[in-house]
Amino acid sequence: MRYTDIAIIGGGLSGSTAAAMLGRAGISTVLIDPHERYPADFRVEKLSGQVQVERFLKTGIGESVLRRATFVGENWIARFGHLLDKAPSRQFNILYDSLVNAVRDEIPAGVERICAKAVAVETSPERQRVTLSNDETISARLVVLANGLNVGLRHQLGIARKIVSTCHSISIGFDVVPAGRTSFDFPALTYFSERPSDRLAYITLFPVGTRMRANLFVYRSFDDPWLRELRRAPAETLNAALPRLKRITGAFDIPGDIKIRPVDLYVNDAGDLPGLVLVGDAFATSCPAAGTGCDKVFTDVERLCNVYIPAWLASDGMDASKVAGFYADPVKRECDEWAAAKAFDFRSVSTATSPYWTAQRWARFIAWSVQGFLRRLGGAVHLEPNFLGHSSSSSSSSSSSRSSSSSSSSSLSSSA
Repeated sequence: MRYTDIAIIGGGLSGSTAAAMLGRAGISTVLIDPHERYPADFRVEKLSGQVQVERFLKTGIGESVLRRATFVGENWIARFGHLLDKAPSRQFNILYDSLVNAVRDEIPAGVERICAKAVAVETSPERQRVTLSNDETISARLVVLANGLNVGLRHQLGIARKIVSTCHSISIGFDVVPAGRTSFDFPALTYFSERPSDRLAYITLFPVGTRMRANLFVYRSFDDPWLRELRRAPAETLNAALPRLKRITGAFDIPGDIKIRPVDLYVNDAGDLPGLVLVGDAFATSCPAAGTGCDKVFTDVERLCNVYIPAWLASDGMDASKVAGFYADPVKRECDEWAAAKAFDFRSVSTATSPYWTAQRWARFIAWSVQGFLRRLGGAVHLEPNFLGHSSSSSSSSSSSRSSSSSSSSSLSSSA
């Protein structure tokens, strides 16, 4: 049996970030994941927005990791075939596997990494026991469950899952190339839905290395025939849904595979278990269209590793009342509640046809148009409109800025 203070199960974004932070703090840690190098996976493809990047930097590894990404400092915002604004942005574009592997490269040598699956976990108020697929056993004071959407250990531990919204949104990822020319005119682009009836939120295009990636977010059922048509004839189907998009992009082709990922919104409840804490998607999912997944991951991990684990290890035991402090943390709760509200607000502003949400769509359109006009005049302070058309100064504090993320900061929800 191996002994450690912290056993992290799952080496995605949240688990690997936690391992890097704890290792740098000199805390005895073991990271358990079946992959030596994280494989290709369609999840996060960019980090963006001042607040999200600042959250990553709080982990202490963000600066090194972001050097691996493709930086874009300007994002075009468009709707109805009209370019509304060329907004300053802070986008760091990187595919999920490259992001996770860059984070793993920041894990100190003192963190033991075990290439295996955790097949069973037994918890107690003192020490926890983790059984691995290679027949090894780990004894830890605390288990950090960061295995994302996997359900095996959740079932084994009897953790209850509350489904908040089934197939809340669907994320679609693919490469795009300009037809008949060498490059697109824009550095990055966010183009919003033209009709609520299309049940489409927006498409965002951004460079990753030499490739131009597209992330499309829709609100449809997973068996919707529209998705089959998109796979069969992607460019034609997209042009039918966004008929004026080509006024901004010019003609384009969609080579290669299309990745489609539906997202259920859920919350797992492990508050009565001693010696076990859930982070990232293992605790609760977020809507990729709202772009809050990385905010939740970095908030979870930063609070856990910088605040709670050092305090927990300073005294004996690891009972459920200790762990409950993490779930009740006001910074974490604020981020969780903000992400949940944003998921439903953004679906409504994209698809609802009531007078209120119709007015919200037009308010957002007008706000971006005015901002772009002022910028072209060389005017005034940059304002960041949020998804609902309101604005706040870019110099606002982190807490207030959370409710006003820029449209350019949308990204796929992080896997945990």
